[in-house]
Amino acid sequence: MAETHPIHGRIDGPVVMIGYGSIGRGTLPLIERHFEFDREKLLVIEPGSEACALLKERGIPYRQEALTRENYREILGEVIAPGGFVVNLSVDTSSLELMRFCRERGCLYIDTVVEPWAGYYFDTTDNAARTNYALRQTVRTEKAENPGGTTAVSCCGANPGMVSWFVKEALLKLAEDTGRDVETPASREDWALLMQSLGVKGVHIAERDTQARAKPRPRDVFVNTWSVEGFIAEGFQPAELGWGTHETWFPENGNRHETGCHAGIWLGRPGAITRVHTWCPTPGPQFGFLVTHNEAISISDYYTVGEGRDPQYRPTCHYAYHPCDDAVLSLHEMFGSGRQQTVHEILEPGEIVTGIDELGVLLFGHEKNALWYGSRLSNEETMQIAPDQNATGLQVTSAVVAGMAWALANPEAGIVETDEMDHAFCLGVQRPYLGPVEGHYTDWTPLQDRWEHFEEDIDESDPWLFRNVLAS
Repeated sequence: MAETHPIHGRIDGPVVMIGYGSIGRGTLPLIERHFEFDREKLLVIEPGSEACALLKERGIPYRQEALTRENYREILGEVIAPGGFVVNLSVDTSSLELMRFCRERGCLYIDTVVEPWAGYYFDTTDNAARTNYALRQTVRTEKAENPGGTTAVSCCGANPGMVSWFVKEALLKLAEDTGRDVETPASREDWALLMQSLGVKGVHIAERDTQARAKPRPRDVFVNTWSVEGFIAEGFQPAELGWGTHETWFPENGNRHETGCHAGIWLGRPGAITRVHTWCPTPGPQFGFLVTHNEAISISDYYTVGEGRDPQYRPTCHYAYHPCDDAVLSLHEMFGSGRQQTVHEILEPGEIVTGIDELGVLLFGHEKNALWYGSRLSNEETMQIAPDQNATGLQVTSAVVAGMAWALANPEAGIVETDEMDHAFCLGVQRPYLGPVEGHYTDWTPLQDRWEHFEEDIDESDPWLFRNVLAS
């Protein structure tokens, strides 16, 4: 008997996927599995020759071309139409301009990151302009100036994306486990008040990727479980975090933004060499890299109570990422040598022999100390339930599908971030692909497991101050 899968909506117009890297290859089969659409109106736009060869082999219509500032309106204008859906999974394309054009044409849109045009991350010397805070603000300004209209979902992958839905699930679990009788909040303001009332001081997007292959990592090769280009780009951006109202200390290399929501700060060093103390269920205490992500700002902003630079309440929030061991070695080699590796490899599902991607949110500072809530997905399980991707990829691609389903159900919602979406609806679509989704309490704090032989700049009055979380 053939396996059946739920259909989450019908796409009446063309389906256009931009980019066919590791995430595109994993997403397309899920789109085919879960949506009704005219297969003759499917098109993938992809500049890479290897990816296009794979598309040709699979009989998938494609156009081998890179979208640029000069040509995107002409190229997309020939293929998109009202009722269609653009799924942007590329690098070096302006999410803002593509989203704006799709909305002009009445075409639904989704992406996994606020991506700029090629060169942006490396060409400017203005570090503040290279932050995700600044990139996010361009989309928030567009939303404010052009409210409503055709739905465009911004930053809907695993993180940013799914983790914002996990925050809401974790808050409801924490409320239940501490004896609060609360209904699911119906507004941003109510969610923020719930987080405040529970005493949550902050959120780590705490991830540990233990996937590994038998083959050792070759020298001068960057190995990762997802887009190497994407990881290098965000790793070279300044370390960045949402800045909470409980913080009593400001980093010497910290910088504030003069405009926008004032929810975040950035540090004068790359995120991929900035370490923080964090906790995940499998390893327990661990180092993570403070790599910048959109959700670090959007979560702090969404859960703010009050306005301006000094609101009544705001949580600290940042990514605390331990990638697979091969990626850690690749980063060490890249930053140590001062040059990027020219050969990139992504761990394929068939070559991974061990490990999981443990991705969740660590809510800390409340009466139960800390709660990690998230997905603990193995590559072995991934191979059984979804084709063409490893566990890291499936956490992203299933979130894209969930965001698409939500957009089809809410086609006139305007520009939205995942924090603003119905988390229960989205996780209902995504959960079959996440493996065990679990909550784990811990009594660990950043003041534990320190090396007592050396003096550190810590503040024992509150273990959850960023001063104590920051390792280097």
